[in-house]
Amino acid sequence: MTDCDHRHLLLVGAQRCGTTFLSRTLDRHPDVTMARPSPPEPKVFCDATLAARGSEWYHRTWFAHARDEELLGDKSTSYLEDPDAPERAAEMLGEVEVVALLRDPVRRAVSHWRFSTANGLEARPLEDALLADLGDDQPWDPGHSSVSPFAYLRRGRYAEQLEAWTATFPTSTRVVLLDDLLADPGALPALVGELGLDPGRTPPAPPEAVNASAGGAPDLDPGVARTLAGYFEESNKHLAARLGRSLPW
Repeated sequence: MTDCDHRHLLLVGAQRCGTTFLSRTLDRHPDVTMARPSPPEPKVFCDATLAARGSEWYHRTWFAHARDEELLGDKSTSYLEDPDAPERAAEMLGEVEVVALLRDPVRRAVSHWRFSTANGLEARPLEDALLADLGDDQPWDPGHSSVSPFAYLRRGRYAEQLEAWTATFPTSTRVVLLDDLLADPGALPALVGELGLDPGRTPPAPPEAVNASAGGAPDLDPGVARTLAGYFEESNKHLAARLGRSLPW
């Protein structure tokens, strides 16, 4: 099978929303193979120089293992935040399937803080770190991460981040909520079917937690929680309107 015989899937994020869980589950479907090695994430479409290397390089570098699978998948959570990534992907690959996996942005922010703390990127207490993101961008080292490890709140403004993707791929961008995948056994087969694959061959989700932070999540101060809920109110309203449904958070 040649590169042009495959279709492409971009699992674009958001960070700490279960994208590794979904990527590994889809990778077990016989008609899907995800980019390898993973980690690291490819992040090709966040870099104009890499994207300019073209389709042949992309497939040779990340999909040399592919055989007769129908769908080649690339999971990079940084894609959702890069407004130029959709256009770069379209220029290289043409039409692609796009999945954005989202969760409660406040819970996402707490999980993000736990991740940054566990990886030695963050030393501030939870509330201090989250509230600091209400102000100006905080300095960070691009040598250690492709996007800011301190964008705890702005990274959860999903409606704005989706605009570039839905503008470039208006009919093939799907928004999936982690709450639905975890609560509804039919949600994953339904997604597989929407991707044009046989839902009857959907593999079971991994029984163990994937890429989860150790220990229990800390409780937010009630006042801080109200502040964050207000921060996300408008973005959540736009997301709900786009989905045509109420959000489960």
